[in-house]
Amino acid sequence: MTQVLTRPRPRILIAVGCLLAALVVALLPVPPGTTPAVAATGQDSAVTKSGKKGKYDDFSDLKVTVHQTKSLRSQGVRVSWEGAAPTLPSNTFSVNYLQIMQCWGDDPAGPDREQCAYGAGAAIGGNGRVASPCSGECDLPTEDPEERKYTGANAFVPFSPANGEPPTKSSHDYTYFGQLDTNEQSGVRTFDNGTGETEFELQDAIQSDHLGCGVNTAPAGSTPEPRHCWLVVVPRGTHEVNGTEITNPNVSDQLRSSPLSATNWSQRIVFRLDFLPVDQFCPEGQPERAIPGSELADDAVSSWGPKLCTSTGNTFTFNRGPEEAARGEVLGTTKETPAMGVTVDPVAQGGDGPRVVHAPVAVAGLAIGFFIEGTDGVIQEMKLTPRLVAKLLTHSYVHDVPWTNVCNPPACDSPEAEHLKGNPLYFTKDKEFLDLNPEFAKLDPQVEPMSLMVPQGNSDTTRVIWNWLQSDKAARDFLSGKPDSHGMRVNPYFQEMNLAENTDLTDFPKSDPTVKPAINDQPLTGTATYTILDLDPYTIDLHDGAVKTRRGNNGRTTEYQVPNPPMPAKVANLAPWPGRRVVMAIVDAASAARYGLQTAALRNADGKFVKPSVVTLQAGVNAMRPWPDNSAVLKPDPARAKGQAYPMTVVTYAAASMNQDAKDRKAYADFIRFGAGPGQTQGLGAGELPPGYAPLPAKLRKQAKAAADDLQRGDPGSDPSSDDPNANGSGGLTAGADTGGGTSSGADSGGTSAGGPGGGADPGSSAPEASAPNGSAPPGSGPQQNIAQAKQGLTPGEILGIIRWVLLAILFVGGAAGLAGPIMLRYAQRRTP
Repeated sequence: MTQVLTRPRPRILIAVGCLLAALVVALLPVPPGTTPAVAATGQDSAVTKSGKKGKYDDFSDLKVTVHQTKSLRSQGVRVSWEGAAPTLPSNTFSVNYLQIMQCWGDDPAGPDREQCAYGAGAAIGGNGRVASPCSGECDLPTEDPEERKYTGANAFVPFSPANGEPPTKSSHDYTYFGQLDTNEQSGVRTFDNGTGETEFELQDAIQSDHLGCGVNTAPAGSTPEPRHCWLVVVPRGTHEVNGTEITNPNVSDQLRSSPLSATNWSQRIVFRLDFLPVDQFCPEGQPERAIPGSELADDAVSSWGPKLCTSTGNTFTFNRGPEEAARGEVLGTTKETPAMGVTVDPVAQGGDGPRVVHAPVAVAGLAIGFFIEGTDGVIQEMKLTPRLVAKLLTHSYVHDVPWTNVCNPPACDSPEAEHLKGNPLYFTKDKEFLDLNPEFAKLDPQVEPMSLMVPQGNSDTTRVIWNWLQSDKAARDFLSGKPDSHGMRVNPYFQEMNLAENTDLTDFPKSDPTVKPAINDQPLTGTATYTILDLDPYTIDLHDGAVKTRRGNNGRTTEYQVPNPPMPAKVANLAPWPGRRVVMAIVDAASAARYGLQTAALRNADGKFVKPSVVTLQAGVNAMRPWPDNSAVLKPDPARAKGQAYPMTVVTYAAASMNQDAKDRKAYADFIRFGAGPGQTQGLGAGELPPGYAPLPAKLRKQAKAAADDLQRGDPGSDPSSDDPNANGSGGLTAGADTGGGTSSGADSGGTSAGGPGGGADPGSSAPEASAPNGSAPPGSGPQQNIAQAKQGLTPGEILGIIRWVLLAILFVGGAAGLAGPIMLRYAQRRTP
């Protein structure tokens, strides 16, 4: 009798399916440790408007877009346009360009000319606020006597400030804004395809009280109504206000009337700007707590302020300053002088002093922000190596130290410094730079790049930049005196400073002593001179560097100014001409994002050029290791930044002493919990993490929450007395939820900064564990036990990775078992006689 065996086809198919599924699972990428939450922002408030046909020029095809009109603060905002005639000629502004200004005005229809901040910048299209350069009735005819008084020869439009101060008295009255702080754009170019784009610097009432944007205009006791402002775009064509057409556009034949002239003003395109409030947003009477420390945390902490004050019952203000000073305040904490600071380096704890808790606050980055105008518009990309930055920081380019164009012997030896002879004039002439950035070879030859701006004072962040240079052999060799392959040498005044080896540098020296006569001193008087600090002034801080870069002016004072007896001769600032601005500065990534700056791609330890972003900053955190003497704090280490890691990534830490009353420890613990929870939601709203930061990885968030619990609990034997019944318990702000609304803020002066309504729950956070009674630590836990446990915790990505491999094993074993049965059965059949 013959035995018939049925082929196990379904079993084989299932087994093969399991193995294929296992292969697919194995190839799936593991999710990142932290998936950043992103909140809605004011960036979806773009508005587009069209021009119109005028008396002489037709702008009907022009469409202008302002890409953010709500939730505004002091920041950059993108303005783009299409359908315009190209600006002529290519090297200046004679015809066909836009003029842009910020104005105040409570009339819903828009502002008056007297309410616009204009007239202190480059004199394109006339002399600022002078309404018309021609005599007689050459402007738009009108019966309005107020309009008629601004027509005729040299009639000027006064500026009337929003704060009630008197109007200006002449076209050169710079009482309220001047050449160094005006945000007007007197000329922006349209390219051959009819399009153009610019980043406009908006100013709230903190920067410009004469505009008053964001000031509460509602009566006391009512809902706040922050003052709105306006962005006014005045298109210019080929006709003057009297109808004369410019037929041969060139330097000598160009428009010469102001955008405030009635004919030109009638062509304006007006955009309403809704600002965040800049007034006090916290309830009066609650405890005020100033937090000093690293500027890298400024935008984040200031954004959290409105939510913190309503959810914790404390008013927190951030005072940016040197980290060393903040650490000093933390070490000097007493029960009478409570404090918490934000630092990069850990607080040095020695002997039997009170213990200091460190909690991660924000993942930030240093950056080199730039604003460089090329022949085809603003240049978007730039690559920099450590050696190129070393050249900039040591003022090794010829025109990065004082020089003069009127240096006639025997008044001085030569127009340029002898000790830099043979070096390139600017970085844009450096062959090493041009090999990496060939597009810079097309810069206008008349362009004179400004030196790299750096902040004054000492900071932990400055050391990070020097450490990046010192991690690169080519940069170390250059700083030590070895020329590059093209023969360029370091400025000898900097070679003597041991910059290649000193790993604790916390400032940017300007040690070149060169002094030269002021530029354009004709005749040569010798009474007006300038130094390296006049040529390249320090910025106040990283944020100030971003603002100056956005304006395209570092504030140098190198130009001879004709004396007005009995005033002595002096040097003054001459703002760079629009279209020829080449400015860059060391800034923080948050300020670069805030003001719309381009950022350089920096070469990391792997030789890759990387820009700051959420991905590259978090990769930079993953490359860090703890400080040798404090395992709770990660040390920035550019030498370890490989792959996609950004080399100038920095984690800021809140540091607080246990030597404080329980109510103070609880307040600071609530701050930390908020920062590690809802504060990590990305967005522009109040309580959110502004652009330019990366959310804390899950491990650091757990560490921060554990540190908050540790701080609130206090050391055994600490004083538990407090009027707050929750002072030693786990009450108060829960780390995983946004517990309050609150009015947003738009302040920015080194204290509170911008925010808007909103905020979101943090899905990845959890409530702090309850502490033991009387504030004592739970059994079996040491002072750093919570933090150590947090650092050993698993991130969501790691948990999903474990699940993936378990599933892979199950599928593989199931598939193998499914195939083994038929194989063994067939093998047995063959052996059966």
